[in-house]
Amino acid sequence: MEQEVNRPTWSRQIEFTLAAIGSAVGLGNVWRFPYLCYRSGGGAFLVPYLLMLVVLGIPLVHMELALGQYLRRGPIQALAKACPLLKGVGLATVAISFIMCTYYNVIITWALYYLFSSFQSPLPWENCNNTWNRPNCTDHMTNSSSSSTASQQFFNYRVLEQTSGVEETGTVRWELVLLLLVAWVLCYLCIFKGVKSTGKVVYFTALFPYVILVTLLISNMQLPGAMAGVRFFIVPEWEKLKSVEVWVNAAAQIFNSLNIGYGSLIAMSSYSAFNNNILKDTLTVTIVNSLTSILAGFVIFSAFGYMSYLQGIPVSDIAVDGPGLVFVVYPQALVTMPVAPLWAVLFFFMLLCLGLDSQFAMVEVMVTSLLDAFDGAILRYLKRKEFVILAVCFTAFLLGIPHVMQVGIYVFQLMDHYTAIVSILFLAFFEVVAVCWIYGVKRLSQNIEEMTGKKPSIFFTMCWIVISPIIVAAILVFSVIQFKPARYDSYVYPPWAQGIGWIIAMASIIWIPIAAVHTLWVLPGSFKEKLQKSVSPFALDNTSKHPDNLEKITKTEVVTTVPLPEKSMVQTHL
Repeated sequence: MEQEVNRPTWSRQIEFTLAAIGSAVGLGNVWRFPYLCYRSGGGAFLVPYLLMLVVLGIPLVHMELALGQYLRRGPIQALAKACPLLKGVGLATVAISFIMCTYYNVIITWALYYLFSSFQSPLPWENCNNTWNRPNCTDHMTNSSSSSTASQQFFNYRVLEQTSGVEETGTVRWELVLLLLVAWVLCYLCIFKGVKSTGKVVYFTALFPYVILVTLLISNMQLPGAMAGVRFFIVPEWEKLKSVEVWVNAAAQIFNSLNIGYGSLIAMSSYSAFNNNILKDTLTVTIVNSLTSILAGFVIFSAFGYMSYLQGIPVSDIAVDGPGLVFVVYPQALVTMPVAPLWAVLFFFMLLCLGLDSQFAMVEVMVTSLLDAFDGAILRYLKRKEFVILAVCFTAFLLGIPHVMQVGIYVFQLMDHYTAIVSILFLAFFEVVAVCWIYGVKRLSQNIEEMTGKKPSIFFTMCWIVISPIIVAAILVFSVIQFKPARYDSYVYPPWAQGIGWIIAMASIIWIPIAAVHTLWVLPGSFKEKLQKSVSPFALDNTSKHPDNLEKITKTEVVTTVPLPEKSMVQTHL
């Protein structure tokens, strides 16, 4: 195997494993997973979730890691080589990662706001004696729709200062703008100088959240009523399994949690040693990620049980919509714990650590893809890679400002709905088609054997050929048929806002047909010949019309392209 000499690699493979775990384990484990469990009948959600992990999560993570490690390219060029006709899937993964990083950092912004607000006693969301509280404020949970808790009002009227709907934009929340800038500065400082500035930071942010989660769980389980919440979490409501929505949500959570379809796994694995044990990394990342979600579920639901005990209401009446789970419900539980400010500081610092690791990965997808494709042109103007990262971060910061206006929560929920649920299923489907059916399971298996000395088991080959593509296609069809428009709490978005949501979804999906047309345009020959070549791996390497003008490769060669600068962000994990 002729490997690319100048491409940087991880100095130790454990560093890649930690980096992959850090990117996969994020805020979604603490926020989205427990919320979907609540909405889908508690333990009933664990059944489709674990099944999707086995037949979708593990096989597709293995597929992405193998593709990136063998082709040694970021998602754009890797998918262009695997299936020229669907090279737009690589572009789409970069687009969706960039879109997500513009609003994902807003969650880190809220976490920073709560973190700084936690250095006081009593906590500002503990009672209703504040200037932002409304007459219907109550300092305890209730199932009444006419009142809201002090924690809910702190989030709505102090942090967000939210308007009545997306029609009313309100003004910019300058406090949040400043904290959003702080969040982006933190992200930039952790990735711009490589190993000198970020090695220890990344190890800390990847491992510290587990210390806090275990500490919180031990503390929560000693509270009265905690077991009621745990039982709600693990005891299934079997009738919920009849709902297709539960299965769609389970698949979407697997894609979002494991970063399948976002390009980060392909980008990071492209820096792995050629002989790296892919299967070990696959199992480690997927199992640790799912165990983290389940651990977070025990932490959150044990707190729910405690709150239901205090307030005398069922656990099912506690959870709220969207990000309110960690910014409304859990803070409400924190105020009742001994030394509440300490637990609040630890909890929100944990959210910050979880968010930063995932944010690194999404920014890296964009930076790696830009430098893979336009290395010379970009560095000719920006001179240094640090300036490229700065340009990406600053652009994303500007695009994130609408989320920190008073209308921001509605913008956030709209973008999250159409990006994290709608777009990702389309991308996952076309990626599976491109790699499993066009690049081919036989070729992929040969690549893995060449790298590791062993062919993948029949389980993986069957999942890649039949099970995963069929399940992804079925879930995509059902999600389209049973599609529900975005909403926030009881607020339903007007039709024009839903239209903007679809534009947001198309911002990533549209690259698939555009790139397909471009491929057919640049390939030589008649239309029939173009079509045949477009579904032949590495066909674009054989034409001088391809913008990169890459050399033709044989079956046992990897294409050599313009090498990345040595200070790749991935080295920040070294």
